[in-house]
Amino acid sequence: MNICQNGNFEYEFHIAAFSMSSGQLQLFLGILIIYLITMLGNLTIILLVCLVPKLHTPMYFFLSNLAIADVTSTSTSVPRLLFITGTQDHEISFSCCMTQLFFFLLCADGEVFLLTSMAYDRYVAICKPLQYFVIMRKNVYIGMATACWLLGVINSLLHTLLTSFLQFCYSNVINNFFCDLNSLLDLSSTDTHSQKVFILFEICGIFLVQFILTVISYIFIFSAILKIRSSAGRMKAFSSCTSHLITVILFYGPSTFLYMKSESKDSKDQDVLLSMLYMIVVPMLNPLVYSLRNKDVWQAIVILINQRMLRF
Repeated sequence: MNICQNGNFEYEFHIAAFSMSSGQLQLFLGILIIYLITMLGNLTIILLVCLVPKLHTPMYFFLSNLAIADVTSTSTSVPRLLFITGTQDHEISFSCCMTQLFFFLLCADGEVFLLTSMAYDRYVAICKPLQYFVIMRKNVYIGMATACWLLGVINSLLHTLLTSFLQFCYSNVINNFFCDLNSLLDLSSTDTHSQKVFILFEICGIFLVQFILTVISYIFIFSAILKIRSSAGRMKAFSSCTSHLITVILFYGPSTFLYMKSESKDSKDQDVLLSMLYMIVVPMLNPLVYSLRNKDVWQAIVILINQRMLRF
């Protein structure tokens, strides 16, 4: 694929975000610390779910998939951002840009479907507790997770292929810190109206539908919780889904503002800030949300440490 610019062939984009003359070291260290915390937290969740039998349940299986999505999306964009911040080399090749776009869309789509699957899992656990292990059998939740990733692969591959055929004849400057789909469409010299309409359709047909399904699940969940007579029982049932509820808010909040806000003269700066929140901060917070208030996770950590100590 050739990218034309001023009649010449250009194979690189220029990442414009964070072009600054001062504060580079502070920004680099801040991003690096957040990235390391994100990796540590999410990889710990994945490791615990894999190694501790107590966590071999549908809820933690979906959580480990969510952690995989966070690790993948963060590792696709943040190391390159660290390189740009540290070296001030803002160029990125076309192939690397398309790779970033593919994995960003894959993980975003995967998280949407995974959060809906987790909402359904909580619905079954609270509203149909006696049938939970019959409904959420191993082949069922593995099939649900597989479907989430397959749908993500198909959708992200489609958008990446469509974007790869666009031409960029007027500018190669991306006003973001990674190769975001909206930024690339705005940059292209090709008419992207039909692709933008398709994206809007997807937002309504996938993003909005999945969000509505999650909301409906929680309407039934809260209704079932309110019917529990004992306050202790209500608190126990509610605490089992609060972590997922917080994760849903963290995911849908920034992404909704990012893709549904109106255009303005400050919209590009807002896009960068919202993308930073969505791509860097939220993946760091997800494992903290699930671990700080979760006794099962802390017990699993203790079990794993004890097992390793007994081997020495």
